[in-house]
Amino acid sequence: MHRLFRILIVPILLVSLTACASVPTATRWAMPDDTMLGSDIPQGTATVPNVRIDSFTVNVPKSLKVNERNLYYPIGDIVWRGEPRGDRYAQIKAMFDAGLRTAATRIDGARPVRLDVQVTRFHALSEKARYTVGGIHDIDFRYRLVDVETGLPIGPTKEINADLKALGGQAAMAAEGRGETQKARIIAHLARVFYEELMVPGGHVTANLGLLQAINDL
Repeated sequence: MHRLFRILIVPILLVSLTACASVPTATRWAMPDDTMLGSDIPQGTATVPNVRIDSFTVNVPKSLKVNERNLYYPIGDIVWRGEPRGDRYAQIKAMFDAGLRTAATRIDGARPVRLDVQVTRFHALSEKARYTVGGIHDIDFRYRLVDVETGLPIGPTKEINADLKALGGQAAMAAEGRGETQKARIIAHLARVFYEELMVPGGHVTANLGLLQAINDL
């Protein structure tokens, strides 16, 4: 019932806001098969793990459904139009790889770890939304840390919501002209999220992006 409600209400809200400022849109109802079994998912921690990233893996499960339709709010797990049509799974993995490489240069703790990431949702903007109302890039993933020396997990798997405000209309075009593409903004954001998770007490704090985000949290 909640999923049906979101499917019906989100496009209606987006259409009603086409004459207004950029408005966030999000959903996170879809979850792929879990490859990180046996872990509770905490809401955060007040400590910094004192680690450095020795290596990382990124998994974008093929069970996530791609939607290429040009609607205000395409229903699906993966919506990505910031690159030419192609292997969306590989494109999303490449963005996470780039963000992690950047973050790793700033995470300088004592304990070497492998960071395993599983993407659970990557819903950016359709062309129609980007050139009109904007919205949010709804990015969800889970990660775990593994001690390089022992091969054992360090703490439980964590689930992260990394929503990012997405530009629309003239603001999007102006940013594009400055080289601030959707892809560049998302990579920089992911680098910041991973840095906050491993270097800031309490970890990354999900942005409050308004009404549509709240609806999709139902």
